[in-house]
Amino acid sequence: MTQRIDDYAMIGDLQTAALVGRDGSVDWLCLPRFDSAACFSAILGDEENGHWRIAPKGATTCTSRRYAEDSLVLETYWETRTGTVKVVDFMPQRDAYPDVMRIVEGISGSVEMSAVLRLRFDYGSIVPWMRRSDGHRVAVAGPDAVWLRSEPHVKTWGQQFSTCSAFTVAAGEKVAFVLTWHPSHEPRPDLIDPFEALEQSLADWREWAARCTYRGPHREAVLRSLITLKALTYAPTGGIVAAPTTSLPEEVGGVRNWDYRSCWLRDSSLTLGALLAAGYVEEAAAWRDWLLRSVAGDPADLQIMYGPAGERRLPETTLPWLRGYADSAPVRTGNAAVDQFQLDVYGEVMDSLNRAREAGIPAERHAWNLQLSLLGFLESTWREPDEGLWEVRGPRRHFTHSKVMAWVAADRAVRTLEADPSLPGDAARWRAMRDDIHAQVCDRAYDPVRNTFTQSYGSRELDAATLLIPRVGFLPPDDPRVVGTVDAVMTELMHDGYVRRYSAESTALDGLPGQEGTFLVCSFWLADALRMTGRPEEARVLFERLVALGNDVGLLAEEYDPATGRQLGNFPQAFSHIGLVGTALALAAEERDPAG
Repeated sequence: MTQRIDDYAMIGDLQTAALVGRDGSVDWLCLPRFDSAACFSAILGDEENGHWRIAPKGATTCTSRRYAEDSLVLETYWETRTGTVKVVDFMPQRDAYPDVMRIVEGISGSVEMSAVLRLRFDYGSIVPWMRRSDGHRVAVAGPDAVWLRSEPHVKTWGQQFSTCSAFTVAAGEKVAFVLTWHPSHEPRPDLIDPFEALEQSLADWREWAARCTYRGPHREAVLRSLITLKALTYAPTGGIVAAPTTSLPEEVGGVRNWDYRSCWLRDSSLTLGALLAAGYVEEAAAWRDWLLRSVAGDPADLQIMYGPAGERRLPETTLPWLRGYADSAPVRTGNAAVDQFQLDVYGEVMDSLNRAREAGIPAERHAWNLQLSLLGFLESTWREPDEGLWEVRGPRRHFTHSKVMAWVAADRAVRTLEADPSLPGDAARWRAMRDDIHAQVCDRAYDPVRNTFTQSYGSRELDAATLLIPRVGFLPPDDPRVVGTVDAVMTELMHDGYVRRYSAESTALDGLPGQEGTFLVCSFWLADALRMTGRPEEARVLFERLVALGNDVGLLAEEYDPATGRQLGNFPQAFSHIGLVGTALALAAEERDPAG
């Protein structure tokens, strides 16, 4: 039986992540990086595509689970007829190669446990050769080698191309299983003590969480979101992936299944804002440096997304041997949207670097020259149609949000030059560009009859991205056109209390069949817009409702289906957690200074 997307929890080591179900099964894990091929792909197929389950014999679903303190260490509790047991799942921050550690601890009585390890490399398509070595199990296929060991030793046997074990734990007893990956042409890495690794992991996360400066309402949810964002960070470079998964569907049974294991530039401004506002300047600086490395080069070649280390080639392909989550095919790797032209990314880059500068992060000497180059390219292209924020696979259009973000690019350039006149650049030129974009948007993207900005020039469809107009400073919050847009979004895009990203009519125009759920980040945008337009109580009510959508361990996917009460899309989703942090901090500031 397919588990719900929100039945999963995430563990990770800041270079990759695994999803663990309420049934005790690790159903998704890519090694050694977020965007590597998966060795456990059951979430996108079935158990034959790879998984690792540890649970009491005969049990189906855990009794409860939680993250230990402020960490990414998952504790799963099972209450059985004969006793209670806890399984602790985590991935210690690595020195060289990744480890997945699962410690079974007896709490009371005595519990019979069962474990099945079914390794399937290359997204479930390759069955490795399994052998014994030095009392351990080692699986090898092509470039991949994975070792399984236990402390104390637990007897294992092979069955149907899987490694099985059965053992009993009594109160106070502990059994640890360690799964270690390394390149198959290299020797086995040094062994790590799992019990010491657990204490170190808890200490590492406690130290990191203690740096959070936010002390307002919903601090637990905010900190959990920040921990999730940290877990989605590729530590060697500072890049932040949008999600650790691919092809979890926006509509169950549909084709809107995408690979989100890349770093989107559009997340940049919001990510930086969330990290800086919560006191994580070091992470924001690392992300800024990743951004500068990734976008360096010809501004005409700027992409909307890059790999975790700044890779540019992200070809999209399908995996026909995987049936997809709940038969939602195709399963895709890579993302063809990487080749789209999206104007908004230029504004997001400029805004990110401006935020970093205002926060006091020391500027790189070449950063401003890079920005001038981007502006020069944008000056000659902002009048062109594009694929827009939502990466439509239909015809290009003059999307309102894209033009607004082009305005942001020019505006942030002007601000930078005003703050530091010693920098080279023509402020008058960028002011003129800013004014031209502003006039065109107000003339061609605004519907005076309905008193709202629309999705694109001349269209009737609405778009939740227009809610960002006051937040980026394009118009003041009390402008009647902003207020009208908020009202129009609430009237036409709200669905059972949450916000769709665009009108139902636009769904037929984005080049894809089917429907989708409500977008959580869009609902956070509405809460922000309500607060800014003088409706803080409505904002708080909506925010409370959104926080309540988090699963039992506080994680959010990309979308939510009010009809079924299920989370949809890739999971956990950085954009959703960024939205939660930003709205929480803004509402807390509103409570401290209602006039501000």
